[in-house]
Amino acid sequence: MKDFFTLFWIFAKIGTFTLGGGYAMLPLIERELVDKKAWLDRGEFLDCVAVAQAAPGILAINVAILSGYKMKGFWGSVTASLGAALPSFVIILLIALFFREYEHNPVVQRVFMGIRPAVVALIAVPVFNLAKTAGINLKTVWIPVVCAGLVWLLKVSPVYVILAAGLGGWLYTRRQRRAP
Repeated sequence: MKDFFTLFWIFAKIGTFTLGGGYAMLPLIERELVDKKAWLDRGEFLDCVAVAQAAPGILAINVAILSGYKMKGFWGSVTASLGAALPSFVIILLIALFFREYEHNPVVQRVFMGIRPAVVALIAVPVFNLAKTAGINLKTVWIPVVCAGLVWLLKVSPVYVILAAGLGGWLYTRRQRRAP
């Protein structure tokens, strides 16, 4: 029972104090589950993130479900996802109740403008950490850059980019296995 409370508390704490969504939560989740608790190793965490990104839904909830299941089975996934979702739900509910009154307040507007750069930084950090863990280096950095350019600049559907990347990875692996 103590492990379930700890699991809930880890995700509730992260869900309460993290701005910027799922990507901003990733380094905190990694620190708690990999570095502090050692419930997952870095490879398992990277696998959870990869599957969570591919699955429909909210990244942080998907990571909570997958890591909770890995640690404590079905009830671990329920506990972790509740911990990740409940604080955000309550905070958004409270903001929605009072925001209409204060949305045109200059102080509130400045606070939201100040939060934006911090959120960008909170999202950039896990991207670089995941790239390092995934083995992105100077020889392979062109792959995510080209993929981002296709989606952002040329408006190619991410579905096609993912399918092409998967096919490319599969072909590369087959070629590597045949090489003497």
